This record gives sequence, structure tokens and C-alpha cells, in this order.
Amino acid sequence: MSVLVGRKAPSFSAAAVVNGGEIVEDFSLDQYIGKNHVLFFFYPKDFTFVCPSELHAFQSKLAEFEERGVKVVACSTDTEESHWGWLQVPKEKGGIQGVKYPIVADTTKTITEAYGVMAGEYDYDVDGNMMATGPMIAYRGLFLIDKEGTVMHQLVNNLPLGRNVDEALRMVDALQFFEENGEVCPANWHKGDEGMTASFDGVADYLTKH
Repeated sequence: MSVLVGRKAPSFSAAAVVNGGEIVEDFSLDQYIGKNHVLFFFYPKDFTFVCPSELHAFQSKLAEFEERGVKVVACSTDTEESHWGWLQVPKEKGGIQGVKYPIVADTTKTITEAYGVMAGEYDYDVDGNMMATGPMIAYRGLFLIDKEGTVMHQLVNNLPLGRNVDEALRMVDALQFFEENGEVCPANWHKGDEGMTASFDGVADYLTKH
């Protein structure tokens, strides 16, 4: 597993389902470079249990991300047809009907591998037969990407552990505060709080006040 923070987000082109039901063949995050921040997150599998709770949680906060100019994009190793089918199932029946942000189909698993969130790897047994050492699906990876295409924040949870969408919003606010003000964000910073200058005097002044 790799750390992508400070590096360019891996580029890709793949099929995706957008607007809750339209399949497009050549979806890429490159379309947002120079225009939007991107919150790109992976989830393990369609038609499961923790995953719909996360996808609906991001949808419930989608307007808040959009107010900040942030594009939310999801991805798993399922096919675009599987994504489409899950999107037709009502929430009360375990589906994700109503989710509008793009869901990428990483059927080749190359995107998951490039972002370093593959649960398992391919290997060979003593007889030279290829084998998988895990389920070969995505961990719950999350990447905050700035307008230049650089990864500024990443979080990776194991399969049983759902993420906190409010924390993802907090990290967006922190990044945009830094970009707009040039001040860094201390521990437990929230939108509306003071930042600090990245100097000994700035830290001392902040700690004195708090």
C-alpha cells in the first residue's frame, strides 16, 4: 500500500454510472483539473451492508460538498452494470437509489491498484499457479485531491469500518482555508476557527490563546 499524499493522483479512464443511471464509457478525474477539488473514495462491493450506508451518507452531504466546489466520485471493482442495477434498488431494500454522484467501475482493478487500496495481491504457489492472497476488492480508501490534481489527504479503512463524512467535509474546509489564507490548521480545527502561521512565533501565539 502506498502513500499518495503530495503526489499527483493516478490518472485513469474507465466506465462509470453518472446521475443515478447513465453509463458513460470514458470517465476520468482529469476533467476536474484546474476547476474543482475532488473527493474520490473507494468502497469494497455493490449489494453489501456497510457500503450503502456510506454511499447514502455522501449523497446526504453532496450539496455541502458542491457548495465548496468539490466533486464527489466513488469507485469499486464491480462492473458498471452492477452499479446501475444497485442504483435501481430503493434504499429501504438495501439499494442506493437516489445517489447522483459518479460511480466508477474498476473492472480491471487497475485503478484500485494504482491508488494502493487493493485488499490482497496476486502471487504464485509452489507449482507456479497464480493465486490471490485476499479478496481482491478495494479497502475503504478516500482521497482529497486539489485543483492541480495533487493528493492532499488520504484515509484508508479496513473493510468493516465505515467512514465519517463530516470528517471528510472538515478536511475539505481545512484545505480550502489553507489555500485561501496561507495559514495552517491545528488539531481539531473546524471551519470558523482561527488558523496559525507556520512559524515558532505563530505556534506560540496560537497556543497562548488556546
